[in-house]
Amino acid sequence: MSGSAAQLPQNNCAVWLSKFGSPLDVAELRSGPVPVPLAGEALVEMEYAPINPADINVLEGRYGQLPALPCVPGHEGVGRVIALGDEADADAGVSARFLGRRVLLPPGFGAWRTFGVARVADLVGVPEAVPAQQAAMLRINPATAFCMLRNFATLRPGDWLVQNAANSGVGRSVIQIARASGLRTVNIVRRPGLEVELLAAGADVVLEEGSGLAQRITAAVEGAPLWLGLNAVGGDCALALAKVLAPSGTLVTYGAMAKQPLTLPNGLLIFKDLILRGFWISQWYRRASAAEVAALFAQLLEWAAAGVLHTPVEAVYPLAQVQAALAHAQRGERSGKVLLRP
Repeated sequence: MSGSAAQLPQNNCAVWLSKFGSPLDVAELRSGPVPVPLAGEALVEMEYAPINPADINVLEGRYGQLPALPCVPGHEGVGRVIALGDEADADAGVSARFLGRRVLLPPGFGAWRTFGVARVADLVGVPEAVPAQQAAMLRINPATAFCMLRNFATLRPGDWLVQNAANSGVGRSVIQIARASGLRTVNIVRRPGLEVELLAAGADVVLEEGSGLAQRITAAVEGAPLWLGLNAVGGDCALALAKVLAPSGTLVTYGAMAKQPLTLPNGLLIFKDLILRGFWISQWYRRASAAEVAALFAQLLEWAAAGVLHTPVEAVYPLAQVQAALAHAQRGERSGKVLLRP
C-alpha cells in the first residue's frame, strides 16, 4: 500500500442508516476501523459533504432508487486521497498521481463519513484553485443544471428560458450557467424577498408565484419565445410555465416541491405540440459515457475555480452533530446549503 499503514488514522466515524424513517430518528453515528484500500483503490479522507434534499428523501425511504441497508448516506462530497492500494505496474503511474490530491467521490460512496475507499478509476481530480466547499456540491445541483440547459433545447446567446424554484441549489446553478453561456432567465420563486439576491447572482427577471403568472412572464420577456422551461415545483406553477412556452417548446421536470401533480390541458399539447421530459442526474450518470462525464466535470470545475459557479453555504456542522445538521437542512427559507465536515 502506498503510504505507511502506521501513519494512517485508526478510527473511522460515519453516519449509518439501518432503516428508513424520520431522518432524525434513523441517522445513527457509529465508529469503526478505517478501511484498507485494495489494489486499484484509494483511501479518501473526507473534507465536506452537503445535505441535499435527495439525501433527506433517502433517509425517509422516498427516493427514486434506495440503497441496500445498512449503508452510509451522502450522495456527494469532496475529500483528499491519503493512501493507495497496491497497483499493477500498468496502473501505478495513473493511481500515484491521485495520492495527496483533492477528489470528488463517485455515486454510491456514502459521503457522510470520515474515511472511505473508492476505486481510483471512479475519482475525479479537483484543482486546488477550486474551493473545497464548492467542490463538494458540484456533482448534483450544478451537474443537473448543466445537463438540462445543454440536452433538451438548442439555445443560442440571447435566448430566454424560464424556471421555477429559482432560489434552490439547481435554480441558482441554472442562473449562473445561463449567464456564463449568454442566456437570459426568468426565475420564479415561492416567497418574497429573493429578488435582490438572485439578480445579484445573475438572474435577468425574478417573479413571485401567484395570480397572472403566465401573463407576467410573457410581459417580462416582451413576447420573446421561450423554448425551455425547467420545473421543480409542479401544480399551478408548472402549468404557468407550460402556457408561456413557444410552440414545440420543452418542459423539463426534475422535482416536485409542491407535491402536486403536473396537470396540463389537452389543448396545450395538441395545439402547441409541447414536449414534456423528465430528468434525474443519477440516471444520466449511469447512461453517460466516460467522455461525457469528463467533459461535464472539466467545465464545472473551470467555472467553480473562476467563481462563475458559487453555491451559498448557510452552515457547516461536524459529523458528530449530524442530528443538528439534519434538523437545520430541513428548515424552510434557508439562504444556503448545510454541509457536514467529517
